[in-house]
Amino acid sequence: MAQIRRFGVGQLAMVLGVLYVLIGVILLPIFLIVAALSPDEAGFGVGFALALPLIYGVAGFISGAIGAFLYNLVAGWVGGIEVELENAGV
Repeated sequence: MAQIRRFGVGQLAMVLGVLYVLIGVILLPIFLIVAALSPDEAGFGVGFALALPLIYGVAGFISGAIGAFLYNLVAGWVGGIEVELENAGV
């Protein structure tokens, strides 16, 4: 068994930020359809729909940084997550 003792806060935040941007881009057509079909008074506009992937990316970066920091803190108290690794023989 191996233990994940610590995550690099900046690197994990960056990876999650990019992943969330990609998820936002994948969901962008749905956001645009909802924006196009919503009445003018309700919902959100096309500009907001286009900004959502960026907003998701920022949220992913911030939550990744907070999550990595908290994981490192807790892992210092109780130990890290245990994983079993196997050599792929490559």
